[in-house]
Amino acid sequence: MALSALIGFLLLSASASAHCTRELLIEITDKYVAAQAAGAFGDIVELSTPNVTYTENEVPVDITKGVLTEPIQMDHNRSIHDTVECATFTEIIAASNPHQYVIGTRMIVTDHKISLIESIVTDQGDWAFNATGYEYWNSLENWDPIPEDKRDTREVIQTSGNAYFERFKNESVVVPFGVPCSRLEGGASTAPLNMTGDSCTLAGLPSTLVVTNRRFVVDEVMGVVDIFLGFPGLDRSQGQTPMPDSHMFRIEEGKIRYIHTVSSCVEAGCGFNGTIPTSRRVNRIRHN
Repeated sequence: MALSALIGFLLLSASASAHCTRELLIEITDKYVAAQAAGAFGDIVELSTPNVTYTENEVPVDITKGVLTEPIQMDHNRSIHDTVECATFTEIIAASNPHQYVIGTRMIVTDHKISLIESIVTDQGDWAFNATGYEYWNSLENWDPIPEDKRDTREVIQTSGNAYFERFKNESVVVPFGVPCSRLEGGASTAPLNMTGDSCTLAGLPSTLVVTNRRFVVDEVMGVVDIFLGFPGLDRSQGQTPMPDSHMFRIEEGKIRYIHTVSSCVEAGCGFNGTIPTSRRVNRIRHN
């Protein structure tokens, strides 16, 4: 490579890195949370590129008519920040809000601006939805930053979480569950099954299920990887059509400690005929 080309490449790389500092990503997620709390979608528009892509449950939505227009009283929010992929993930639990929600939002930042916002917006009728339960079990967990001398590498964190889904298509894959480990799905926790041991291991897992379209947000400081994906068969009314899903994994010393999931369905109850909590499906796009 010619010297001039090498210098240009290094300058470009340095510029790209500067655009994705942890401080910038934290500022963006802080402003996102504040905008959602106030229902001030315009504040997010100002932070975004002119052609920002905005989706709710994998469906393109007019940002002026989506959930960002609703002021939401939050009981909890947590964000992770990926300076390599210029990406963030934010978990919102709104159990005290008149309309309860659990929301997972992934954002991509390009040149200091948000270029992609993907939200999984769940409420009554979605997979095992129980915002009150979600808030309670979350409050018992420790998601503090990992001490610097105990942090796993980015590769270890991502591989540990991804093994969970690799197991779905290959039963020989060993998932690195820690002890103790607990899984929180929509508000239903496995922790009461084994308070001191591994309650994350799933009996009767399929071995031919391919989980599609995985997108990763990795935060080494927090020891967390969030994976956005399409989950086939989650809503039985839709056959094997992949459903919008987020799985967030807390990794400690290479082992999975916590799993939080947010999963959206098309039909109330996900087609399970009352075997999981259900209620009337709510149209979230309420503004004309």
